[in-house]
Amino acid sequence: MNKLILTLAIVFILVSCSEKKESVIQSDLELKMNNIAEDYVKLVLNIGQYDADFVDAYYGPEDWRSGLKIDLTFDSTAYKVLSTQTDELLNELESLGAYKADELETLRFRYLYKQLLACKTKIFMLNGVLLPFDEETKALYDASAPTHNDEFFQSAIAELDKILPGKGDVAKRLNDFKMKFVIPTDKLDDVFNAAIKECRTKTLEHIKLPEQESFKVEYVKDKPWGAYNWYKGNFYSVIEVNTDLPIFIDRAVDLAAHEGYPGHHVYNVLLESNLAKKRNWPEFKVYALFSPQSLIAEGTANYGIPMAFAGEERIKFEKEVLFPLAGLNPEEADLFYKVLDLQKNFSYSGNEAARNFLDGKWTREQAVEWLMKNALRTKDSADKYVSFIEKYRSYVINYNLGMDIVKDYIERNGGTENNTAKRWELFEHLLSTPQTPGGLAKE
Repeated sequence: MNKLILTLAIVFILVSCSEKKESVIQSDLELKMNNIAEDYVKLVLNIGQYDADFVDAYYGPEDWRSGLKIDLTFDSTAYKVLSTQTDELLNELESLGAYKADELETLRFRYLYKQLLACKTKIFMLNGVLLPFDEETKALYDASAPTHNDEFFQSAIAELDKILPGKGDVAKRLNDFKMKFVIPTDKLDDVFNAAIKECRTKTLEHIKLPEQESFKVEYVKDKPWGAYNWYKGNFYSVIEVNTDLPIFIDRAVDLAAHEGYPGHHVYNVLLESNLAKKRNWPEFKVYALFSPQSLIAEGTANYGIPMAFAGEERIKFEKEVLFPLAGLNPEEADLFYKVLDLQKNFSYSGNEAARNFLDGKWTREQAVEWLMKNALRTKDSADKYVSFIEKYRSYVINYNLGMDIVKDYIERNGGTENNTAKRWELFEHLLSTPQTPGGLAKE
């Protein structure tokens, strides 16, 4: 009897020691990961000195960036320092790769690794190394976009030709038709506020947000983009809407959902709440724009539009609420939405323009002309789009390919339109956990 008790006591001690050892290992890993993550944040801030667009948002400790110098010239010394820092962080992270972490920590490990690879690529680019378009997208955004030839887009144009009023040039008829649905400048704020309110209401039915979250909308000009969410931290955003070009009635819901609810604003709020604050993971106190995070951000933001308004809900809401607010006649609304559905086939046109322009196959003028011919953009719209490419390069894939990757992941895992609860569950999971495009494609 005494021998049995002694044996059990020894087993208990051994198990306790093993558990304590595992706990120490876990704590040690967490400390190492947090140290790597903190150094990653400082690396991103450092790279941001040489490209003002690189740091899209930062809400970490002020002293992490207060010591950085502004407007430094990127030279061989800066290149060597930043490259060495990135390589050291990658090596440190790889040394932890054999540890069997839980699912969320595995996602974290993969996220940090891919973000650091994007940093390394950006440092190369700052040093004058420009990759071919498809290699650049893989290195920066962990994804490669499919190619589409002219015939693909011309087929969509032929379908538009059949339903647009009038005869003759399809591009002119499309523009003339859509101009009937421009939101008057003095109605913009009322229309956007109504769209935002409805998108927020629908989002809060499925996702719980911090009570103090909010954002404000400002109207700007002379920007290469249509709208931008500037996340400030503490669950607050400033959303800027560019009014350089006419804003059509459908853009109200698009921008309210994409930039606000359940898009960028919700994405940033959930990452800050769940990861930066609750888990104190430093890497989620900064947002590196040219990185895989952007494909997840833009993809979920675009997919957030049909999340907020499933099926015919959107058309009904716009016809009954937004059209009257904008002073527009809804009689041709049904045809308008048919035209918009066909225009979705032009989604990947921007990728082709960027690929050929950035790879040096087309001049700027050729890229503009191609967009006018194969995406039916006006001259001003095509010119604005190429300006976006000039500034943000291969970032364009994040909108279309990003949405397709997100859509495929959600629907493949049961989040179909007829399973609303599962759809929102998966969508919220993507918004509040460390994700990479390659990771979504493999699961």
